[in-house]
Amino acid sequence: MTALASRPKTSGARTSAPSSPGAGFVLAPLAVAVLAAAGVAAMYTAFVRTATGQYADTTAMLGGDVHHQRVVEVLSRTLNGTTLVTLVLVCLVAAAVGVLRRRVDLAIGAGVLVLGANASCQLLKTRLPRPDLSDFPGPNSFPSGHAAAAASVAFALILVLPAAVRGIVALAGAAYVTVIGVATVWAEWHRPSDVVAAVLLVLAWAAFALFVIRLFRRVATPGERPSRLTRGLLLAVFLVTGAAGVFGLISVAMNVRMTAALVSSRFAFLTGSAGIAAAVAGGFLIWVWLAARGTAPAKAGRPARRPKGGKTK
Repeated sequence: MTALASRPKTSGARTSAPSSPGAGFVLAPLAVAVLAAAGVAAMYTAFVRTATGQYADTTAMLGGDVHHQRVVEVLSRTLNGTTLVTLVLVCLVAAAVGVLRRRVDLAIGAGVLVLGANASCQLLKTRLPRPDLSDFPGPNSFPSGHAAAAASVAFALILVLPAAVRGIVALAGAAYVTVIGVATVWAEWHRPSDVVAAVLLVLAWAAFALFVIRLFRRVATPGERPSRLTRGLLLAVFLVTGAAGVFGLISVAMNVRMTAALVSSRFAFLTGSAGIAAAVAGGFLIWVWLAARGTAPAKAGRPARRPKGGKTK
């Protein structure tokens, strides 16, 4: 009887003990990192190395002639607010939050994410060649440094912040990165493909940082599912703007191949803006899903003792 009565306690103690991470838990971020990096290469090949891609990209950039005073004011302030000082301050905040939550690994991962994404973005921009295939010569702008800075900061905060506020930060961050991306196209600093590639580059670095964190962490901390509202809104924006972007891109491509009077440059700008919104929503949706598990604070205290009066199997 004593042995029978002690079994539930033994089972409970075994359930509360930390579990070892499985292969899927560790390798999922690595797979996302590889796919995101491949997406950057695909964007460069399609929109920089081909005449059709360059024409569509440049037409979208030149079509952002916005005359509404409030819209211009919002875009200008958003661009001016993205500075190196802001980037450093947010990195320090992210590191402090990680330390306070007793997750120094997350603080280090956030730093690697921000530094790696922004450094590689500047390296690609200076090293990648841009052939003149659309009669619009100019230096290479692929990928966007402003978009990479804004996205990396938002991703770093999502990584270190607790689950209670992660959803609202993800939505605010996605909105901010979208405005930054559209603003750089409107200001003719970047083409839409530059912004999309920057988001994919940040996602690649973020997923790689999380892969290293999971690889060296001995136990899998409890999962924290993102809110349904956050996932639902990001998914809805991704589907709607993604469909609009694909339709618009096909129309702009047909404009190159068939007739020059099919669509206007303003239509191309709206198409590029829809593509940016879809890329940002999709990137944040994937990152929220990845960061939801394995980022809980470390539990203090001694490990559970083996109960007396019963054997554990």
